[in-house]
Amino acid sequence: MGTENLNRIFNPKRIAVVGASERVGSIGAKIFSNLTGAGYTGSVFPVNPFRQTVQGITAYPSISKIPCKIDLAVIATPAHTVPQVTEECGKAGVAGVIIISAGLRETGEDGENLEKKLLEHQKKYGMRIIGPNSFGVIRPKINLYATFADKQASPGKIAFISQSAALCASALDWASEAQVGFSAVVSTGSILDVDLGDLIDYFGIDAQTRSIVLYVESIKDGRKFMSAARCSARTKPIVLVKAGRFKESSEATLSHSGSLGGEDSVYSAAFRRAGIVRVEALSDLFNCAEALAMQPNPTNPNLTIITNAGGPAIMATDHLIARNGKLSKLSNETVQALADVLPSYCSMANPIDIYEEATPNRFRNVMEICLKDPNSSGFLVIYTHQGATKPVDLANTIVDIAKQTKKPILTALMSEDESCWKARRILQRNGIPSFTSPEEAVSTFMYMYNYTQNLELLYQTPEALPVEQPDSTSLRGVLRQAFREGRKILSLPESMRFLEAYKIPTVKTLVARTSEEAIAASSEIGYPVVLKALSPQISHKSKIGGVVLNVCSQSETKTFFGEIVDRVKNCSRATEFQGVAVQPMVREKGHELIIGSKKDAQFGSTILFGTGGTTAELFKDVSIGFPPLNQTLARRLIADTAIYRHAASTGHPLNVALIEAILAKFSQLVTDFPEIKEIDINPLIVTEK
Repeated sequence: MGTENLNRIFNPKRIAVVGASERVGSIGAKIFSNLTGAGYTGSVFPVNPFRQTVQGITAYPSISKIPCKIDLAVIATPAHTVPQVTEECGKAGVAGVIIISAGLRETGEDGENLEKKLLEHQKKYGMRIIGPNSFGVIRPKINLYATFADKQASPGKIAFISQSAALCASALDWASEAQVGFSAVVSTGSILDVDLGDLIDYFGIDAQTRSIVLYVESIKDGRKFMSAARCSARTKPIVLVKAGRFKESSEATLSHSGSLGGEDSVYSAAFRRAGIVRVEALSDLFNCAEALAMQPNPTNPNLTIITNAGGPAIMATDHLIARNGKLSKLSNETVQALADVLPSYCSMANPIDIYEEATPNRFRNVMEICLKDPNSSGFLVIYTHQGATKPVDLANTIVDIAKQTKKPILTALMSEDESCWKARRILQRNGIPSFTSPEEAVSTFMYMYNYTQNLELLYQTPEALPVEQPDSTSLRGVLRQAFREGRKILSLPESMRFLEAYKIPTVKTLVARTSEEAIAASSEIGYPVVLKALSPQISHKSKIGGVVLNVCSQSETKTFFGEIVDRVKNCSRATEFQGVAVQPMVREKGHELIIGSKKDAQFGSTILFGTGGTTAELFKDVSIGFPPLNQTLARRLIADTAIYRHAASTGHPLNVALIEAILAKFSQLVTDFPEIKEIDINPLIVTEK
């Protein structure tokens, strides 16, 4: 179906409103008056079997009676009539449909059956459907208001796509105050057909759109969404708010990977991999989209702050550091040049406080000097309404300076008076973002840098790490045996076979079913050893006391074996004891890590890396990626964790090259065996050797 029929939704020449009405306050009346009263130059036909005219325009009893072919039908009729109306649209050759009507799947089984009929008609006739339960579609440049919204939108370069109708209305209100314009506003509704991936594909090639902004609650087809986003994000920034980030999951998880790699963290990882910038608030959404569309991207998180007041600069610095940004370290040449133009009582260090009496010329001199500093990746100019500088004069100065650089410049004018609003309008008209607080500006700068990082992953063709392809026949035999026995969890020895096949380093593991076998195995491995309970019903052995460390003698082996047997049997009558795994006790100091994988319902298999050991769930220091991993992706996964940064700061850094190789092998294992729902290596101990 492609984007052809979508174009007839977003650029229609002939529109039919099914359910058009004259009843004051009705949705059908509002949609029809919006389409006919906002300046749309195409043809609009009311469809209402009970009226000869609607709002002074000839009405038709059904869409089939309209004497010309319709591009777009907007349906605002009771839910039970929608399948029939949609079928009539299909028979009449309508290319696109927006269903405003609610009361379908959200009402239960009857509503779900109505949607099934809708989907049958959609597939049969090849039309594209937005909705049901949609707020509608707006295209300001052509005055298309196929919506029941009360407020109009200004033309602009942002395509706003929302899964919330209420948020569409709020966004229009906010944008009107903030003077933000749109190329389109689209309410997806409950997404029967046209989904987020389709819309990203469309606006990714839409000439009117410079950036794409989304409000997301859930994603049905994660891979399709990521594919569309990766393609579009190369040329147009995609900025997103994802709601429901703290939603509790009702489904129990078996492994550490399942509990650590929660749904929201998987979404965040998917967005990063697809080049999307995820923000926290609605205001961030549009601030970031506008800044990315207007300004160059920072190459690093180093920000230079120029201010005429110390307090706001301190607030900006706190906000910057809290978001992993950095103050630019000014070069000696820059500091000397500043000393030549500033009074001695001004701060020559970053933040550069040029004091309240600063004139526009002082701002100009300082900015021109700092622009030349190679350590600065971006600039924030903070202005408080005091002293000799008028806001409009400062705005014109900044506009002039901005023409001299390819680095981003952001501003914070900390006043609500009319002169500051005039200055903001000057800045925004010239592509320079302007905010009322330094915190907003700093957040936007860091989001811009996040976009730079994400783009690097999209554009790079990194070195692939070598992974030998193992003989998978015997490994598939292990899985088949588990399926035949009705088991969902592989035993430790079975799991070790998979790791060994992919050359992932493991310790020697022997299985003992009796205390005598345990003593013999311990003697073969050499004391001290570790004993681990084996039971198909127990995945977290340490939680039931099923792991005993530092066993140093035959008598201890016998005693602890008996204790493990008792602990397993005390779990429940259904718990089956299958012996213990005997492994060498690793005494060398090292970092305890975790590598794992979890199958996500929307995005498929994920890879998890971070702090491991028994405290893995306590610290929850993990990063998430998607297989297969190459060198760059593996390195990004490692670098995004606190344990990596901590290890580097203590002088005992992680062996990154070794971990990269293990991650590549592990990700290949996960790719080769999609049957694996969850798996983790915990702990993976990386010693200094």
